[in-house]
Amino acid sequence: MSLVLNIHQANPEKRLINKVTEIVQNGGVIAYPTDSGYALGCALGNKGAMERILGIRQLKRHHHFTLMLKDLSHVGEFAKLNNSGFRLLKKILPGAYTFILEGAKDIPNRLLNGKRKTIGVRVSSNMIVQAILEDLVDPMMSVSLIMQGYEFYNGNDVKTVLSNSIDLIIDSGHCPPEPTSVIDISKDEIIILREGAGSLESII
Repeated sequence: MSLVLNIHQANPEKRLINKVTEIVQNGGVIAYPTDSGYALGCALGNKGAMERILGIRQLKRHHHFTLMLKDLSHVGEFAKLNNSGFRLLKKILPGAYTFILEGAKDIPNRLLNGKRKTIGVRVSSNMIVQAILEDLVDPMMSVSLIMQGYEFYNGNDVKTVLSNSIDLIIDSGHCPPEPTSVIDISKDEIIILREGAGSLESII
């Protein structure tokens, strides 16, 4: 049975955030709200937790996990990014965007998207996500919580479906399931893979 924590959306309580990061660091899988609906998350590179997420979402082994970052200070550790790419990210993040970048040479293959050797990165404007990553220090591996036949608007919706599959559910009230805009800048051009919650006006 999942632990459910009610955390204030605008002012996340420190002791509750500490509990979240403890569960993540101990190999747990969490469902948490973002600025584009619920996501499933786990500790960076935790193979067992990542496989659990793949099983819950019924995803293929080389599915594109997203690296959830507190800010852009860590991005160079995991991805190759030229000056124009960095300026673009700095201009529009945080927000409801996923950027596909070329992975750095020395990161494990399981963090990359198959043969393309790319990685998705996000910087969410959600205050709970920001607080978790501040406490966790390392980025979190994440995928959107999308399951056929279900829509997740709050923690209770998640609990109904996943209460026996994950370790923690964060409930912060209404969290509409709008996917991120996905932008591929792994090569020299900007390719819009999906138009979602993040405005593309300043990109196109």
